[in-house]
Amino acid sequence: MNEDVDRTLDAVGPRLKQLRARRDITLTDLAKETGISASTLSRLEAGLRRPTLEQLLPLARVYGVTIDELVGAPPTGDPRVNLRPIAAGDGSTILPLTRRPGGIQAYKFVLPAGRDDREPDLRTHEGYDWVYVLNGTLRLVLGEHDLILRGGEAAEFDTRTPHWFGSTSAGPVEFLSLVGRQGERVHVRAAPGSTPSR
Repeated sequence: MNEDVDRTLDAVGPRLKQLRARRDITLTDLAKETGISASTLSRLEAGLRRPTLEQLLPLARVYGVTIDELVGAPPTGDPRVNLRPIAAGDGSTILPLTRRPGGIQAYKFVLPAGRDDREPDLRTHEGYDWVYVLNGTLRLVLGEHDLILRGGEAAEFDTRTPHWFGSTSAGPVEFLSLVGRQGERVHVRAAPGSTPSR
């Protein structure tokens, strides 16, 4: 193998580890979803083993990315972003909007209409989240706060605070989520008193 191929394959392990951290999934749960043993997944992530096509296919499916994205294949010159929706069992859809591992990640969520009496399952993880509601009504439970966000409203918070998102009986909701590692926050810049040029 030439040096470029070696370098590409050596980068797969860290990329797999970042994708798993971004999904906030354990090796055990990933093993159940892919049929690949947790020990093999651990060796792949540590770079102690090079992945086969039979291993990359289920990993790409679970992470909702292409194999090219998993291995960091060189760009083909095609400017289109290959958006691969991830369907969740509850009828919701997650659409990853960024293609690179690491840094701030962007997602679009589409949740079907929910129940107002639904008991939230609060989660925590490392990072910082910024949420913007495009359409509908989003229920955000953040620690002791139970908030309702409508189209055009945004929220940002440290994801170490127990949190949960859900739709309401008002109907489906679409929202954007920008998630970064701890300390990476979205910075909104606007010049006060300025008007856009025409």
